[in-house]
Amino acid sequence: MNSSTSTGTPTAENAATDNHRRALLRSLSPLIVDALVPMAVYYALSKGFGIGTVAALAWSSVVPALRTVWSLVKDRRLNGLAALILVVNLAALAFSTMSGDARLMLAKDSGVSSVIGIVVLVSAFAGRPLMTTALKPWVTKGQQARVAAWERLSADSEPFRLAERTFSVVWGGALLAECVARVVGAYVLPVDTMVWLGNVILGFTLVFAMLVAGALAAGPMENMVDTEVHNLASRNDEAAPAGKA
Repeated sequence: MNSSTSTGTPTAENAATDNHRRALLRSLSPLIVDALVPMAVYYALSKGFGIGTVAALAWSSVVPALRTVWSLVKDRRLNGLAALILVVNLAALAFSTMSGDARLMLAKDSGVSSVIGIVVLVSAFAGRPLMTTALKPWVTKGQQARVAAWERLSADSEPFRLAERTFSVVWGGALLAECVARVVGAYVLPVDTMVWLGNVILGFTLVFAMLVAGALAAGPMENMVDTEVHNLASRNDEAAPAGKA
């Protein structure tokens, strides 16, 4: 008899699925703000209000910077990845705006990706993977037992640490490849075309990186955390009768 299923009460499996969906939505929301909104702003200003290409690109680039600032203020803590994105965005925006070159302004977005990609790769090989900031909440799902399992595996398991580094290597490599594609497009294709095509390239890169990094790193890490949590629970169950005795 399964009363919880018949009454429609959410099971643990359903709750885990909901957590994954919410985590996926949170991970995709920056893409919407940093890609689709600036693109809409650019076309609205350049086509709707007749503002020049350089000015429209500059104003559309302000949106991602504001989003990152707001994220830092809201969380009230300095996230290394978010801080890096903000600094690189502001520096690239200032440089490209002063140059007055529309194609350079398009290329600066790929420059942001390249800098972030290089830093992510360096962090992985230095043993402090930067993408762990995004990976850990996904794997642990905010559950204390899973966080504790993560910490134990991170300290004692080389396969776990390798998977953690692999996650950052995949993301770093994907961002560098995206940089090359967007730089080439910025100087070969018309500006209006590259405004939307750049976002398509970015979206493809993010989806590709999520799938590959998920298969090679995040998925195996989730399994390792699941096993560690299960093993700890089993050890506690076995120790309980002895403790009572």
